[in-house]
Amino acid sequence: MGLLPTVESWEAEVEEFRRTVVACAALHRRKDDEGLPKSALPLEADGGDEGTMVCVTSGVSYLGMALANQLLLQGYSVRITVHNSDDMEKLREMERTRGDNLQVVMANLTDVQSLRTAFDGCRGVFHTSAFTDPAGLSGYTKSMAEIEVRATQNVMEACATTPSVKKCVFTSSLSACLWQDNARPDVPSVINHASWSSESLCIDSKLWYALGKTRAEKRAWKIAAEQGLQLATICPALITGPEFCRRNPTATIAYLKGAQEMYSHGLLATVDVVKVAEAHVCVYKAMDGTASGRYVCFDRVIDSPREAEKLAKQTGMPVDKICGNQTPAHPYRIALSNQKLCRLMSRPLTCYSQY
Repeated sequence: MGLLPTVESWEAEVEEFRRTVVACAALHRRKDDEGLPKSALPLEADGGDEGTMVCVTSGVSYLGMALANQLLLQGYSVRITVHNSDDMEKLREMERTRGDNLQVVMANLTDVQSLRTAFDGCRGVFHTSAFTDPAGLSGYTKSMAEIEVRATQNVMEACATTPSVKKCVFTSSLSACLWQDNARPDVPSVINHASWSSESLCIDSKLWYALGKTRAEKRAWKIAAEQGLQLATICPALITGPEFCRRNPTATIAYLKGAQEMYSHGLLATVDVVKVAEAHVCVYKAMDGTASGRYVCFDRVIDSPREAEKLAKQTGMPVDKICGNQTPAHPYRIALSNQKLCRLMSRPLTCYSQY
Protein backbone atom coordinates (compact mmCIF):
# COMPACT_ATOMS: atom_id res chain seq x y z
CA MET A 1 0.00 0.00 0.00
CA GLY A 2 3.01 2.28 -0.19
CA LEU A 3 2.99 3.08 3.52
CA LEU A 4 6.65 2.69 4.39
CA PRO A 5 8.36 5.94 5.38
CA THR A 6 10.45 7.48 2.63
CA VAL A 7 13.84 9.07 3.22
CA GLU A 8 12.33 12.38 2.13
CA SER A 9 9.44 12.25 4.61
CA TRP A 10 11.78 11.30 7.47
CA GLU A 11 14.19 14.11 6.59
CA ALA A 12 11.30 16.59 6.38
CA GLU A 13 10.06 15.51 9.80
CA VAL A 14 13.51 15.82 11.36
CA GLU A 15 14.01 19.20 9.70
CA GLU A 16 10.71 20.44 11.16
CA PHE A 17 11.82 19.25 14.59
CA ARG A 18 15.22 20.91 14.12
CA ARG A 19 13.58 24.25 13.27
CA THR A 20 11.53 24.07 16.45
CA VAL A 21 14.62 23.36 18.55
CA VAL A 22 16.53 26.23 16.93
CA ALA A 23 13.58 28.59 17.36
CA CYS A 24 13.26 27.65 21.03
CA ALA A 25 16.99 28.12 21.52
CA ALA A 26 16.83 31.59 19.98
CA LEU A 27 13.82 32.49 22.12
CA HIS A 28 15.54 31.36 25.32
CA ARG A 29 18.71 33.26 24.45
CA ARG A 30 16.73 36.44 23.80
CA LYS A 31 14.85 36.09 27.07
CA ASP A 32 18.09 35.42 28.95
CA ASP A 33 19.61 38.58 27.47
CA GLU A 34 16.56 40.65 28.37
CA GLY A 35 16.16 39.18 31.86
CA LEU A 36 12.73 37.77 30.97
CA PRO A 37 11.19 34.47 32.07
CA LYS A 38 12.42 31.50 30.05
CA SER A 39 9.03 29.92 29.45
CA ALA A 40 7.80 30.41 25.87
CA LEU A 41 4.22 30.30 27.08
CA PRO A 42 2.85 30.79 30.60
CA LEU A 43 2.47 27.52 32.45
CA GLU A 44 -0.28 26.81 34.92
CA ALA A 45 0.75 26.46 38.54
CA ASP A 46 1.53 22.77 38.91
CA GLY A 47 4.18 22.42 41.54
CA GLY A 48 7.00 24.30 39.82
CA ASP A 49 7.27 22.46 36.50
CA GLU A 50 8.43 25.51 34.56
CA GLY A 51 11.76 24.76 32.90
CA THR A 52 12.01 21.27 34.37
CA MET A 53 13.12 18.20 32.42
CA VAL A 54 10.57 15.72 31.11
CA CYS A 55 11.13 12.56 29.08
CA VAL A 56 9.30 11.41 25.94
CA THR A 57 9.69 7.74 25.05
CA SER A 58 9.87 6.83 21.36
CA GLY A 59 10.65 10.47 20.74
CA VAL A 60 11.28 10.04 17.01
CA SER A 61 7.85 8.55 16.35
CA TYR A 62 5.12 10.59 14.67
CA LEU A 63 3.44 11.49 17.94
CA GLY A 64 6.71 11.59 19.86
CA MET A 65 8.14 14.36 17.70
CA ALA A 66 4.92 16.40 17.82
CA LEU A 67 4.84 16.04 21.60
CA ALA A 68 8.51 16.98 21.99
CA ASN A 69 7.89 20.05 19.80
CA GLN A 70 4.93 21.09 21.94
CA LEU A 71 6.85 20.63 25.18
CA LEU A 72 9.78 22.70 23.89
CA LEU A 73 7.42 25.47 22.84
CA GLN A 74 5.85 25.43 26.30
CA GLY A 75 9.22 26.02 27.93
CA TYR A 76 10.12 22.51 29.10
CA SER A 77 13.50 20.88 28.74
CA VAL A 78 12.96 17.61 26.90
CA ARG A 79 14.81 14.32 26.91
CA ILE A 80 13.72 11.92 24.21
CA THR A 81 14.52 8.23 24.05
CA VAL A 82 15.40 6.39 20.87
CA HIS A 83 15.64 2.67 20.26
CA ASN A 84 18.67 2.43 17.98
CA SER A 85 21.94 4.14 17.05
CA ASP A 86 20.66 5.22 13.61
CA ASP A 87 17.96 7.41 15.16
CA MET A 88 20.47 8.70 17.67
CA GLU A 89 22.86 9.84 14.94
CA LYS A 90 20.08 11.56 12.99
CA LEU A 91 19.21 13.67 16.01
CA ARG A 92 22.75 14.48 17.18
CA GLU A 93 22.78 17.83 15.38
CA MET A 94 19.62 18.97 17.12
CA GLU A 95 21.01 17.92 20.48
CA ARG A 96 24.17 19.94 19.85
CA THR A 97 22.07 22.95 18.78
CA ARG A 98 20.47 23.27 22.19
CA GLY A 99 21.81 20.60 24.48
CA ASP A 100 20.44 22.13 27.66
CA ASN A 101 16.86 22.12 26.31
CA LEU A 102 16.97 18.90 24.31
CA GLN A 103 18.69 15.63 25.11
CA VAL A 104 18.62 12.42 23.08
CA VAL A 105 19.38 9.15 24.85
CA MET A 106 19.26 5.46 24.02
CA ALA A 107 16.83 3.40 26.10
CA ASN A 108 15.78 -0.21 25.75
CA LEU A 109 12.11 -0.78 26.54
CA THR A 110 12.97 -4.35 27.56
CA ASP A 111 15.42 -3.19 30.25
CA VAL A 112 14.06 -1.46 33.35
CA GLN A 113 17.49 -0.21 34.40
CA SER A 114 18.04 1.34 30.97
CA LEU A 115 14.76 3.19 31.39
CA ARG A 116 15.63 4.31 34.93
CA THR A 117 18.83 5.83 33.58
CA ALA A 118 16.89 7.64 30.86
CA PHE A 119 14.28 8.93 33.33
CA ASP A 120 16.74 10.01 36.03
CA GLY A 121 16.44 13.74 36.62
CA CYS A 122 13.09 14.03 34.85
CA ARG A 123 10.02 15.17 36.78
CA GLY A 124 7.58 13.62 34.33
CA VAL A 125 7.50 10.89 31.68
CA PHE A 126 5.35 10.75 28.56
CA HIS A 127 5.18 7.15 27.36
CA THR A 128 3.97 7.44 23.76
CA SER A 129 3.92 3.66 23.40
CA ALA A 130 5.07 3.74 19.77
CA PHE A 131 5.96 0.48 18.07
CA THR A 132 6.78 -0.42 14.51
CA ASP A 133 6.13 -3.65 12.67
CA PRO A 134 9.46 -5.49 12.25
CA ALA A 135 8.18 -6.95 8.95
CA GLY A 136 7.21 -3.52 7.67
CA LEU A 137 3.85 -4.37 6.11
CA SER A 138 1.87 -6.88 8.14
CA GLY A 139 0.49 -4.40 10.62
CA TYR A 140 0.17 -4.94 14.35
CA THR A 141 0.45 -8.63 15.24
CA LYS A 142 -0.56 -10.65 18.28
CA SER A 143 3.06 -10.87 19.36
CA MET A 144 3.36 -7.10 19.16
CA ALA A 145 0.43 -6.80 21.56
CA GLU A 146 2.34 -8.94 24.04
CA ILE A 147 5.51 -6.88 23.54
CA GLU A 148 3.57 -3.67 24.15
CA VAL A 149 2.26 -4.94 27.48
CA ARG A 150 5.73 -5.98 28.64
CA ALA A 151 7.24 -2.67 27.54
CA THR A 152 4.52 -0.73 29.37
CA GLN A 153 5.19 -2.72 32.52
CA ASN A 154 8.90 -1.88 32.29
CA VAL A 155 8.23 1.82 31.71
CA MET A 156 5.82 2.03 34.63
CA GLU A 157 8.16 0.18 36.97
CA ALA A 158 11.01 2.46 35.94
CA CYS A 159 8.84 5.53 36.57
CA ALA A 160 7.76 4.24 39.97
CA THR A 161 11.33 3.51 41.08
CA THR A 162 13.04 6.64 39.72
CA PRO A 163 13.02 9.20 42.58
CA SER A 164 12.83 12.28 40.34
CA VAL A 165 9.72 11.10 38.45
CA LYS A 166 6.51 12.38 40.01
CA LYS A 167 3.95 11.75 37.28
CA CYS A 168 3.43 9.92 34.02
CA VAL A 169 1.17 10.47 31.01
CA PHE A 170 0.56 7.28 29.05
CA THR A 171 -0.64 7.22 25.44
CA SER A 172 -3.29 4.55 25.06
CA SER A 173 -5.86 4.51 22.25
CA LEU A 174 -9.55 5.01 21.65
CA SER A 175 -9.46 1.40 20.46
CA ALA A 176 -9.01 0.47 24.13
CA CYS A 177 -12.48 1.91 24.77
CA LEU A 178 -14.79 1.26 21.83
CA TRP A 179 -14.84 -2.48 21.10
CA GLN A 180 -17.94 -3.53 23.03
CA ASP A 181 -19.83 -6.83 22.87
CA ASN A 182 -23.08 -5.64 21.29
CA ALA A 183 -24.79 -8.94 22.13
CA ARG A 184 -24.75 -8.09 25.83
CA PRO A 185 -27.78 -6.27 27.22
CA ASP A 186 -25.64 -3.92 29.33
CA VAL A 187 -23.66 -2.43 26.44
CA PRO A 188 -23.40 1.33 27.10
CA SER A 189 -24.94 3.81 24.70
CA VAL A 190 -22.01 6.21 25.18
CA ILE A 191 -18.32 5.46 24.68
CA ASN A 192 -16.25 7.73 26.92
CA HIS A 193 -13.35 7.72 29.39
CA ALA A 194 -15.09 5.09 31.53
CA SER A 195 -15.40 2.56 28.67
CA TRP A 196 -13.11 -0.41 28.16
CA SER A 197 -12.88 -2.66 25.13
CA SER A 198 -13.82 -6.30 25.63
CA GLU A 199 -10.65 -8.39 25.61
CA SER A 200 -12.52 -11.54 24.56
CA LEU A 201 -14.09 -9.69 21.63
CA CYS A 202 -10.70 -8.37 20.56
CA ILE A 203 -9.24 -11.89 20.67
CA ASP A 204 -12.15 -13.45 18.77
CA SER A 205 -12.01 -10.73 16.11
CA LYS A 206 -8.18 -10.70 15.99
CA LEU A 207 -8.12 -7.01 16.87
CA TRP A 208 -4.57 -7.21 18.18
CA TYR A 209 -3.95 -3.47 18.29
CA ALA A 210 -7.04 -2.90 20.44
CA LEU A 211 -6.08 -5.86 22.62
CA GLY A 212 -2.52 -4.61 23.08
CA LYS A 213 -3.63 -1.09 23.96
CA THR A 214 -6.31 -2.34 26.35
CA ARG A 215 -4.04 -4.73 28.21
CA ALA A 216 -1.12 -2.29 28.27
CA GLU A 217 -3.24 0.49 29.73
CA LYS A 218 -4.76 -1.82 32.34
CA ARG A 219 -1.27 -2.96 33.31
CA ALA A 220 -0.18 0.68 33.62
CA TRP A 221 -3.07 1.47 35.95
CA LYS A 222 -2.39 -1.63 38.05
CA ILE A 223 1.28 -0.76 38.58
CA ALA A 224 0.50 2.91 39.24
CA ALA A 225 -1.98 1.91 41.95
CA GLU A 226 0.43 -0.55 43.54
CA GLN A 227 3.44 1.79 43.41
CA GLY A 228 1.65 5.05 44.22
CA LEU A 229 2.60 6.69 40.90
CA GLN A 230 0.51 9.58 39.62
CA LEU A 231 -0.79 8.54 36.20
CA ALA A 232 -3.10 9.90 33.51
CA THR A 233 -3.86 8.28 30.17
CA ILE A 234 -4.82 9.75 26.80
CA CYS A 235 -6.97 7.62 24.47
CA PRO A 236 -6.65 9.20 20.99
CA ALA A 237 -8.59 8.21 17.92
CA LEU A 238 -6.76 7.50 14.65
CA ILE A 239 -3.92 10.03 14.67
CA THR A 240 -3.75 12.06 11.48
CA GLY A 241 -1.77 15.01 10.16
CA PRO A 242 0.76 15.71 7.41
CA GLU A 243 1.76 12.43 5.75
CA PHE A 244 0.44 10.54 8.77
CA CYS A 245 0.18 7.24 6.97
CA ARG A 246 3.76 7.33 5.74
CA ARG A 247 5.15 8.39 9.10
CA ASN A 248 2.92 6.20 11.26
CA PRO A 249 2.13 3.15 9.11
CA THR A 250 1.87 0.37 11.69
CA ALA A 251 -0.58 2.13 13.99
CA THR A 252 -2.63 3.46 11.07
CA ILE A 253 -3.08 0.06 9.45
CA ALA A 254 -3.76 -1.61 12.79
CA TYR A 255 -6.24 1.01 14.01
CA LEU A 256 -8.30 0.69 10.82
CA LYS A 257 -8.78 -3.05 11.19
CA GLY A 258 -12.51 -3.27 11.81
CA ALA A 259 -13.06 0.16 10.23
CA GLN A 260 -16.33 -0.86 8.58
CA GLU A 261 -17.87 -1.79 11.91
CA MET A 262 -16.61 1.40 13.56
CA TYR A 263 -18.01 3.44 10.66
CA SER A 264 -21.41 1.75 10.80
CA HIS A 265 -21.77 2.61 14.50
CA GLY A 266 -20.46 6.17 14.17
CA LEU A 267 -17.25 5.34 16.05
CA LEU A 268 -14.63 5.85 13.34
CA ALA A 269 -12.93 9.00 14.62
CA THR A 270 -9.69 10.86 13.90
CA VAL A 271 -7.60 13.49 15.64
CA ASP A 272 -4.80 15.76 14.42
CA VAL A 273 -1.39 14.91 15.84
CA VAL A 274 -0.83 18.46 17.10
CA LYS A 275 -4.08 18.37 19.06
CA VAL A 276 -3.05 15.05 20.61
CA ALA A 277 0.26 16.60 21.66
CA GLU A 278 -1.53 19.64 23.11
CA ALA A 279 -3.86 17.35 25.05
CA HIS A 280 -0.88 15.49 26.56
CA VAL A 281 0.74 18.71 27.75
CA CYS A 282 -2.53 20.12 29.06
CA VAL A 283 -3.28 16.99 31.09
CA TYR A 284 0.28 16.84 32.42
CA LYS A 285 0.20 20.46 33.56
CA ALA A 286 -3.14 19.93 35.32
CA MET A 287 -2.26 16.66 37.08
CA ASP A 288 -1.26 18.46 40.27
CA GLY A 289 -4.71 20.01 40.26
CA THR A 290 -7.88 18.38 38.99
CA ALA A 291 -6.64 16.22 36.13
CA SER A 292 -6.73 12.45 36.69
CA GLY A 293 -7.81 9.22 35.06
CA ARG A 294 -8.46 8.64 31.38
CA TYR A 295 -9.15 11.13 28.58
CA VAL A 296 -10.74 10.32 25.22
CA CYS A 297 -9.25 12.50 22.47
CA PHE A 298 -10.73 13.03 18.99
CA ASP A 299 -11.78 15.95 16.83
CA ARG A 300 -13.66 14.41 13.91
CA VAL A 301 -16.02 11.50 13.35
CA ILE A 302 -16.02 9.94 9.88
CA ASP A 303 -19.77 9.74 9.31
CA SER A 304 -20.32 10.27 5.59
CA PRO A 305 -19.22 8.52 2.37
CA ARG A 306 -17.33 11.67 1.32
CA GLU A 307 -15.27 11.72 4.52
CA ALA A 308 -14.69 7.97 4.27
CA GLU A 309 -13.43 8.40 0.70
CA LYS A 310 -11.07 11.18 1.79
CA LEU A 311 -9.64 8.99 4.56
CA ALA A 312 -9.26 6.12 2.09
CA LYS A 313 -7.19 8.32 -0.23
CA GLN A 314 -5.01 9.49 2.64
CA THR A 315 -4.27 5.94 3.71
CA GLY A 316 -4.08 4.35 0.26
CA MET A 317 -6.81 1.88 1.24
CA PRO A 318 -9.83 0.93 -0.89
CA VAL A 319 -12.82 2.93 0.31
CA ASP A 320 -14.87 -0.25 0.82
CA LYS A 321 -12.34 -1.33 3.47
CA ILE A 322 -13.38 1.72 5.48
CA CYS A 323 -17.11 2.05 4.93
CA GLY A 324 -18.20 -0.85 2.72
CA ASN A 325 -21.44 -0.13 0.89
CA GLN A 326 -23.25 1.29 3.86
CA THR A 327 -23.83 4.56 5.68
CA PRO A 328 -23.78 4.85 9.47
CA ALA A 329 -26.92 3.39 11.04
CA HIS A 330 -27.93 6.57 12.88
CA PRO A 331 -30.94 5.15 14.77
CA TYR A 332 -28.64 2.56 16.39
CA ARG A 333 -25.60 4.73 16.65
CA ILE A 334 -23.49 4.67 19.80
CA ALA A 335 -22.40 8.05 21.11
CA LEU A 336 -18.73 8.97 21.32
CA SER A 337 -17.85 11.56 23.96
CA ASN A 338 -14.69 13.48 24.80
CA GLN A 339 -16.37 15.96 27.12
CA LYS A 340 -13.96 15.28 29.98
CA LEU A 341 -11.01 16.47 27.90
CA CYS A 342 -12.99 19.37 26.46
CA ARG A 343 -13.74 20.66 29.94
CA LEU A 344 -10.10 20.39 30.97
CA MET A 345 -8.78 22.20 27.90
CA SER A 346 -11.54 24.85 28.10
CA ARG A 347 -12.03 24.86 24.36
CA PRO A 348 -14.01 22.75 21.88
CA LEU A 349 -12.46 19.53 20.59
CA THR A 350 -15.72 18.49 18.94
CA CYS A 351 -17.64 16.93 21.82
CA TYR A 352 -20.20 14.30 20.87
CA SER A 353 -22.78 13.25 23.43
CA GLN A 354 -25.93 12.94 21.34
CA TYR A 355 -27.96 9.93 20.20
